[in-house]
Amino acid sequence: MKIVFMGTPDFAVPCLQRLYDTGNDVCAVFCQPDKPQGRKMVLTAPPVKEKALELGIPVYQPSTLKTDESFEILKELAPELIVVVAYGKILPQRVLDLPQHGCINIHASLLPELRGAAPIQWAVINGLEETGVTSMQMNAGLDTGDILLTSKVKIGENETSEELWDRLSLLAPDVLEKTLDELKADTLTPVKQNDSESTYAPLLSKEISVVDWNTDCGTVHNKIRGLYSWPCAVTYINGKKIKLIKSVKHPHLSGKPGQVIDSDGRLIIACESGAVEILILQAEGKKAMSASDYLRGNPIEKNSVI
Repeated sequence: MKIVFMGTPDFAVPCLQRLYDTGNDVCAVFCQPDKPQGRKMVLTAPPVKEKALELGIPVYQPSTLKTDESFEILKELAPELIVVVAYGKILPQRVLDLPQHGCINIHASLLPELRGAAPIQWAVINGLEETGVTSMQMNAGLDTGDILLTSKVKIGENETSEELWDRLSLLAPDVLEKTLDELKADTLTPVKQNDSESTYAPLLSKEISVVDWNTDCGTVHNKIRGLYSWPCAVTYINGKKIKLIKSVKHPHLSGKPGQVIDSDGRLIIACESGAVEILILQAEGKKAMSASDYLRGNPIEKNSVI
């Protein structure tokens, strides 16, 4: 089948590789433009571009698909199907209507739950015990198209969004391959989404990073693991901004919200109910380190409130 693949981050790379390995004619890859990264702001190609060039697939990086120029390129390519995996750009209606089989999106949630740009992170932040990957026939809405296939996974109690991202990126190609097999066999049964059950997963921002110790320990723990590795949950200790990297819950401990229950080799901080132990943290301008290493050079008074 002649396919145009649209994707940008490392999450989408395994899907592109699977399309190539299973003999599909991936005639072109569309991804977002190269962007400056790191402290030195070096112009860097997205992972999907690097993989496409490795596989010898032509790459297009338009800033938008809404222009006539972008549409003419797609018309010339004449794909039978467009596969979209974490592309990060809106597909206008005329692009959705162009391929014979339309556009199929691989989305990292169990739709209609967590529509939007950051479903993996919000699954963890919201404390969900289960998530998965959904293939969907795209329409003009935001992740509102008919569901084709789903595959579910359990979320570990201490699993970070980065760890879940990696797991789902390896599950996604299986969902995609099975969806294409059923498409070719004409055995897909699209199911309309129940909009009343939908939830939203907006883009992450640094504005949501600060931990509120006046919430329960589960909420704090979920924020810490959900915001790793960007933008990371933060708190302030002795006036210094600290990124919280890894934690565990202690539901049976208690204290005033923000109170340091233990600082003798361990860093345990009380929440509105229960407490959270910080295992790994990162001070500004420093590398991530264990809480015990941090406390050796930065003592924190026990029973103080941060």
